[in-house]
Amino acid sequence: MSAWKQWVAVGLFLVAMVATAADRINLNRADAETLAAEISGIGPAKAEAIVAFREAHRPFKPVDDLLLVRGIGEATLKKNRDRLSAATD
Repeated sequence: MSAWKQWVAVGLFLVAMVATAADRINLNRADAETLAAEISGIGPAKAEAIVAFREAHRPFKPVDDLLLVRGIGEATLKKNRDRLSAATD
């Protein structure tokens, strides 16, 4: 493969990575309305519980910390893991 094709391939890969990261729901920044609308299996009450947990304890560090919120189990996390982020910066 020629050098310019390699650079184009790398550029397309980087664009895809940025787009994927931007589409994720940040558990540490999203409000309850966004959480309820965007996370499968999470309604308004569970979304409020996520926000309350985050405010009372600490930011979520890995996405798996979502399991610390009462009423959220492995199945919900598994369905949504690829769409979630726990970035703190």
